[in-house]
Amino acid sequence: MPSVDLRSPARLLRRAPDLRLLLGAGLVSMTGDWLLGVGLAYSVYALTGSTLASAAALLSSFVPQVLVGSVAGVFVDRWDRRRTMVVTNLLLAVGLLPLLLVSGADRIWVVYVVLAVQSCIEVFFSPAEQALLPRVVDDADLVAANGLNAQIRNLARLFGSGLGGVIAAAGGIRAIAVADAATFLVAALLVTRLRTSGRAVADALDEALDEDAAEVVRGRFSALVEEWREGFRTVGDNYVIRTLVIALLITSAGEGIMGTLFAPYVRHVLHASGQVYGVITGVQAIGGVIGGFLVAVVAERWSPVTMVWAGSIAFGLVDLAIFLYPVLWVAAWPAAVGMVLVGLPGAIAVAGTMTLFQRNTTDDKRGRVFSLLSLAQAVSVVIGSVLAGLFGGPSGIMPILALQGGGYVVAGLLVLARLRVHEASLDLTPTRS
Repeated sequence: MPSVDLRSPARLLRRAPDLRLLLGAGLVSMTGDWLLGVGLAYSVYALTGSTLASAAALLSSFVPQVLVGSVAGVFVDRWDRRRTMVVTNLLLAVGLLPLLLVSGADRIWVVYVVLAVQSCIEVFFSPAEQALLPRVVDDADLVAANGLNAQIRNLARLFGSGLGGVIAAAGGIRAIAVADAATFLVAALLVTRLRTSGRAVADALDEALDEDAAEVVRGRFSALVEEWREGFRTVGDNYVIRTLVIALLITSAGEGIMGTLFAPYVRHVLHASGQVYGVITGVQAIGGVIGGFLVAVVAERWSPVTMVWAGSIAFGLVDLAIFLYPVLWVAAWPAAVGMVLVGLPGAIAVAGTMTLFQRNTTDDKRGRVFSLLSLAQAVSVVIGSVLAGLFGGPSGIMPILALQGGGYVVAGLLVLARLRVHEASLDLTPTRS
């Protein structure tokens, strides 16, 4: 068995400069995402006092993904992914400006419109980022790179959540908008320095279209429809991807519940402030950073399948403890401790999921498949958010939140049953174009 080398992540970053830039851009941009999400979640509830208003904010972020998410991947696979990331970051920055008009509950509709527009733009960014990651490292380093990416995501959560709570309390929605816009601009600048080509591997259909300029308009439209269908076929035909989609449908419904009810949980169940909400939300990243580091250090020892099922089950069990302990004792600090603990299995499960996705898709289809994974998540988040908004009144906050933790346990057992037992016979090796 290979020995543990704590310096391997640093060596990977040294020999992969584009990975450093991609992770740096992600750190800055996702810090802004968490700042915006946490800040707006608390601000909307503070202004309205309504869980339905909180649910509406979450729905504004995810309904557009349901409507256009499956189509976005088709364009991501055709466009230069590096350029797509730059343009979307710039558009996301500009799209925040209307939030400067929000001064009270009577203009809360502006928040919903902005979140919907941001969501429409975001569906092009995430598939481009995930499709580009396997191209900036060798396949042997892919699990480690995903572990580092999990670290970055959790660092962003740590910084962004804390800042979101503080900025929401100090400057309100307007201050949140300015801070988030700045992060998008910095991220766009970092992506422009990438040297790796952002163009997807050309397929025969593109070449055929280029040969017949007279038929380009009709041909392009037909090609887009066919590529859209091909993305669905890829998901349906691949046993591993299909299993991941089912698991994501389960866990994402829980995330919709969590996104809607966690601010009311902190405010009404734990009787804590916005600053405490930001801290509790953000400290999950501490465990996530540790988990991402472990993945990067011992990547060759862990099966991605094991990472997914074991990480999901552990995540769900800790979440259940977080949401149910106030039955016996009301205090905020146990929730913070639990959030630190839950971050570790969460980072491990995410790294395993992304590795399985990347290794079971070809470069020319990766954007479409990731968009469909995101679509599955968005559909379930909407369902979970509606459920939480309808039934998550003060007396229902804890029982409904408990469904989130239980969902992760069920999803982990599903992956264990469908993939672990057959892992030796499944093709979990890299898929080449």
